[in-house]
Amino acid sequence: MSSAASGSEPESGETDTDRLTLVEAVRDGLYTELSADDRVVVLGEDVGKNGGVFRATEGLYEEFGGNRVVDTPLAESGIVGTGIGLALSGMRPVAEIQFMGFSYPAFDQLVSHAARFRSRSHGAYTVPMVVRMPYGGGIRAPEHHSESKEAFFVHEPGLKVVTPSTPADAKGLLTAAIRDPDPVVFLEPKLLYRAFREDVPTGTYEVPLGDAAIRRAGSDVTVYTWGAMTHPTRIAADNVADEYGVDVELVDLRTLSPLDVETVVDSFEKTGRAVIVHEGPKTAGLGAEVAATIQERAVLHQEAPIQRVTGFDAPVPLHALEDYYLPQAVRVQDAILETVDF
Repeated sequence: MSSAASGSEPESGETDTDRLTLVEAVRDGLYTELSADDRVVVLGEDVGKNGGVFRATEGLYEEFGGNRVVDTPLAESGIVGTGIGLALSGMRPVAEIQFMGFSYPAFDQLVSHAARFRSRSHGAYTVPMVVRMPYGGGIRAPEHHSESKEAFFVHEPGLKVVTPSTPADAKGLLTAAIRDPDPVVFLEPKLLYRAFREDVPTGTYEVPLGDAAIRRAGSDVTVYTWGAMTHPTRIAADNVADEYGVDVELVDLRTLSPLDVETVVDSFEKTGRAVIVHEGPKTAGLGAEVAATIQERAVLHQEAPIQRVTGFDAPVPLHALEDYYLPQAVRVQDAILETVDF
């Protein structure tokens, strides 16, 4: 894995840009790849005429027709299973699951088939497909609409798992995922869908899978996070810098599997302290894997216990307690200060 570049701008010579939200950048990435490659098809519940539950596919049906943007029955196992068949037949399907919490009926298709065809066939077949899933809490949704269970998919060999935190990364990572020869679970933090805009190149570009990004360089402590949690983490990092003079390095993993071990370890060797932030449950969450990787590769650089700031080992609560469940900037800030003061 290559060492990460600072910030979110893709490595591209493109100069023309549009100011896009994250969901608009996803749509732009889909449009660009549908235009460039006839093998790319989009399928899922309401992705066609309705434009998707979050309007991520709005306008694509009208532009590319019902053979390229396909409305499916309400059957997640069928959506992913159909995508596998299309991928094995030479297509590049992009399947949408409306919410991560709806993906469980398709779990068997992902782990028993999509993830295994390369090894099962000794490399003769791959499954070049993307499964898009909006994930995470903070939008006051009902049960099964707010899960952050990325650890389920990271645990499975053969699946790549990606989550952007900025519009520019959303388009570039999605492009790279569609072009990848292996199945990619593409997790979209819906809390950030319309949270802010940034410049996104109008042309095609890729943000490489497997490369983390250093969002903020620092020397006192490293905070590792991804997806929607990069934003409260950045607020916490700026707060402790302004109020306490603590210099925080913020690493956005971007690709959760394969993990950018080089960037994770290099940052820890520089700071000697680590805080890991994610909104999924604490037990067996991806933060534990990051912590174990640090222990295995860089324990002699360690100056303090590694802290984890996470969701709780409970279902995501409904509206009244949702903000308490999600890691907020104040919780991240407290963990940073405790780690530095150890």
